[in-house]
Amino acid sequence: MKALGKKVWLVPDCYYPEISVEGPYISHEAICVLNTSDEDAEIKLTLYFEHDEPDFGFASKCGARRTHHIRLDMITDKDGNHIPKGKPYALLVESSVPVVCQYSRLDTTQPQMSLTTTIAHALED
Repeated sequence: MKALGKKVWLVPDCYYPEISVEGPYISHEAICVLNTSDEDAEIKLTLYFEHDEPDFGFASKCGARRTHHIRLDMITDKDGNHIPKGKPYALLVESSVPVVCQYSRLDTTQPQMSLTTTIAHALED
């Protein structure tokens, strides 16, 4: 099958809250990657902040003909650092092969939790 998608995706509004209400779910974000190609996708994530320099150290992999949910509250950079809580950021997703990216945020900062999801913005290759 022909590889579907794009190699570069943007999510301009990311945020991992510092608190979660007690319950079965914790607040988190995820990038869901769909790779329809016959090659594994090497995924590089770059975080952009309002007042700080970008963070280039996050990476993941999505197997050939697979999907992968990259939990942004669990991923670490090459030095073992997590994405900071309570600090708005934007996300650049770069893949070695064309993929499709969806962004989701589960907000449990109040008892009436909410789930937001959207297809990330794809750039032309």
